[in-house]
Amino acid sequence: MEEKNIKYDCSRGCITERTEQQELIVTYRPGCCKLKDFNWLSKIHDPAFGNYYEVRFKNTRKGFYENTSGQLLKQGDLVVVEAATGHDVGIITLSGPVVYRQMLRCHSTPGTKEFRKIYRKAKPLDLERWQEAIARENQTMIRARVIAQELNLDMKIGDVEFQGDGSKAIFYYIADERVDFRQLIKVFAEEFRIRIEMKQIGARQEAGLIGGVGVCGRELCCAKFITNFQSISTHAARCQDLSLNPQKLAGQCGKLKCCINYEAPIYIDAHKTIPHVSGPLDLVDGNAYLVKTDTLKGIMWFTYQEGNMSSMIPVPASEVKHILHENKNGRKGPSIQKDSKMEDSVDFVAAIGDDKIDRFDEKKKKSKKKKKKNPNSPKKEAAQKDEK
Repeated sequence: MEEKNIKYDCSRGCITERTEQQELIVTYRPGCCKLKDFNWLSKIHDPAFGNYYEVRFKNTRKGFYENTSGQLLKQGDLVVVEAATGHDVGIITLSGPVVYRQMLRCHSTPGTKEFRKIYRKAKPLDLERWQEAIARENQTMIRARVIAQELNLDMKIGDVEFQGDGSKAIFYYIADERVDFRQLIKVFAEEFRIRIEMKQIGARQEAGLIGGVGVCGRELCCAKFITNFQSISTHAARCQDLSLNPQKLAGQCGKLKCCINYEAPIYIDAHKTIPHVSGPLDLVDGNAYLVKTDTLKGIMWFTYQEGNMSSMIPVPASEVKHILHENKNGRKGPSIQKDSKMEDSVDFVAAIGDDKIDRFDEKKKKSKKKKKKNPNSPKKEAAQKDEK
């Protein structure tokens, strides 16, 4: 099989191949699947949830379906499922009791919702029609953007997803304000001859649909595992003592990074143990000024000379609380220089000189050749005269 006949569809998590007889083969590839799931209950069998499956479509769109066909299905099978109009083609990503766990997380259980059905495993004819619909998506998106621009609509069409039977397409768009689609849908229906569904998404959802690599070197969290986007404010950055630089705090979507919220609760809890110091500490040997605070370690650094960071003294937060209590009652606190039980340790290593361009070059070894002594040297002649 030639390599040119293999195509990797990372938006749907599959590989399409053409044999020499032009037979289409589609296989599931979980490595490039966005919002990939891990079946940690794969060895547990529960008949109550044996007919429920999680089916994945393009990008981050997933759904739960019930198997009423009686066929034996497993993870990685391509199936034809029920849609609002017609049918769709998707890939089974989860099966077994873990599907019920996912249903609880999405607030949809068999007792509260009626799930759509899985008709059958996808046949070669279904796969051919599915691939023909996929081939139309890119050109349809480009043409849709041109039409929206001609109608002077303040919106951006981010992606287009065709249904498996090719009779319907979902247009994902971003807009800051409300958009009137009456004229746009008319033009789309005449141009593409399909059913139209417009679905508005935010900037974070668009980044999840497109995918990419963040500044940390890993795949974007919105494309990997985040499904519910929480509001992120600058308060989460302030409590972590992060620099309020928009270029560093903003992600590829232009919004604040989702990872800012990961450690914010830990810092908020740690700040409860750190006392608020609004002025210098009144000590028996002078005033001590706060320079910096290590929130997670619970250490506050003070100096006796205001603005001088060369001679900083670490003090535990509990001791600072005691000193503030003494100052509030009109008494001076003990000297932190004598009573400090903490050692001034260096928590970093200076990297000065590590960025030299020749740091990887092999250093030349110095030759250790001994010089031959000259028998007629003036020192030797003087020594011979002394002997005589």
